[in-house]
Amino acid sequence: MSCIEKTISIIIGSLFMSVGINVFLIHNHLLDGGTFGVGLILHYLLGVKVGFVAIIISIPVFILAWFYKRLFFFNSLHGMLFSSLILDFSYQFLYPLGDLYNQNAIISAIIGGLLVGTGIGIMLRYDTSIGGTDLLGQIIANYTQINPGIIILFIDLCIVVTGSMLISDSSIFLSFLTVVCVGTMTSIISVNSKSREKSIISFET
Repeated sequence: MSCIEKTISIIIGSLFMSVGINVFLIHNHLLDGGTFGVGLILHYLLGVKVGFVAIIISIPVFILAWFYKRLFFFNSLHGMLFSSLILDFSYQFLYPLGDLYNQNAIISAIIGGLLVGTGIGIMLRYDTSIGGTDLLGQIIANYTQINPGIIILFIDLCIVVTGSMLISDSSIFLSFLTVVCVGTMTSIISVNSKSREKSIISFET
């Protein structure tokens, strides 16, 4: 897999995530899981930038990845940094787009979740991620052979439950809907990529 393919996957995946979060999730105080989910919680409570929080929270996981498998470390480092920076940088441009129409909360939860899940799935497909709990999901999946999307989904649900208890105007149902959409898209894309890789290997052998 070439460096160009990885770079393109990071750029496209980050853009999908930025649109999903900045346009659809934040306007309705919707929560997500992972490091960006924690970033959303602190953004609603303290007004801090989501991407900045994601970088800080990812540090312990990257330390673990450094000792566990440095290929995961280097692959995810670029994805984490770029996705966090583009998320915060694009906020000023994308957030106003959500004000252009009267958003339906359920539709926003679905679309936002699908976009974020697509972004994560694209990066996982090319052996990179946004770090944080997604990187942790990759490490656990490598040991257990469980689809990383399932592991990430479980972690995300835990974060959403915690966030819903802290943010009064956040709907736990809609946030769960968002997380399910994220996990579903992540699983579909990563499963398709693994199936494709196995087919190629079988054909070549």
